[in-house]
Amino acid sequence: MGELRDIHDGEWARFEYEVPDLYTFQDVARRPGHVVSLRAETDGRPDRSVRFAEFLRPSWGYTDELRAALRADGHTWGFFALFRDRHHSEFTAAEHEFTSRVATAFAIGLRTGLLATAVGTVPVSGGPAVLVIGPDDEICQTSLGAADRVAELGGGTLGESPLPLALRSLVGAARRFAAEGRAVLPKVRLRTRSGQWMIAHASPLLARDGHTADVVVTIEEARPPEIVPLVVAAFGLTPRERDVVRLVLQGVGTGEVAKTLHMSTYTVQDHLKSIFTKAGVRSRRELTAKVFYDQYAPAWPAPWA
Repeated sequence: MGELRDIHDGEWARFEYEVPDLYTFQDVARRPGHVVSLRAETDGRPDRSVRFAEFLRPSWGYTDELRAALRADGHTWGFFALFRDRHHSEFTAAEHEFTSRVATAFAIGLRTGLLATAVGTVPVSGGPAVLVIGPDDEICQTSLGAADRVAELGGGTLGESPLPLALRSLVGAARRFAAEGRAVLPKVRLRTRSGQWMIAHASPLLARDGHTADVVVTIEEARPPEIVPLVVAAFGLTPRERDVVRLVLQGVGTGEVAKTLHMSTYTVQDHLKSIFTKAGVRSRRELTAKVFYDQYAPAWPAPWA
């Protein structure tokens, strides 16, 4: 079996986000059981998949692919793919069922990992970093500070090393969105090596003749409204508990929470006890600190902190 190496990241991103195929990871998340295998999907004819015929089989000799979406409490936290490389080997119905059962445990693990590390002390940047990516996936232009941003996201020296997979995937998604005429541009939440949250988004640039050639990628510090919902969801709260947390983080008192959500103060207190248990805190103050301070405040300059 061939080794899955980083040098193939660009091809993975292209076949996932730019080349139309039978299904994507996002499609798998919408399927019952959230598990799909290629041979089962194609009635034993995997060559119907462009990804398989032009990439998976020529590169590694794989005979089947199984994809799973990692979902917990109504949210998708990640994906994984498994491969078979024996002649005529395929994933069985029993393996589909087993993967579907264990996927939730993996999802909870990924979800917990989001809260495992508080942000470290990092220098405050001078603003968004911008990169312009050409049709050959080479970097045409960058703004000051872009190299540091990319390095924090796990990339190497600009111009010498490929962009991190998440950014290359974003570029591919922007090209596909432009080709399909979608108005909403792709963006992704990312965490740097120091634990800081970033938002990256990509947009195709149009030439004077209307032709789409380059893609501009912008990387900037994430604002609390873009990250707090993700952190809160990672606690595994019920929809009603999330409603309570939303108001608590706004500084709303118990009585006003009860009035706003049309419930008794006793019910609000019960929800708070459950929330504190799931979040691993003992009070509103600790909850606010875990959601906000651990993710942001250490990265801010002293007057803000």
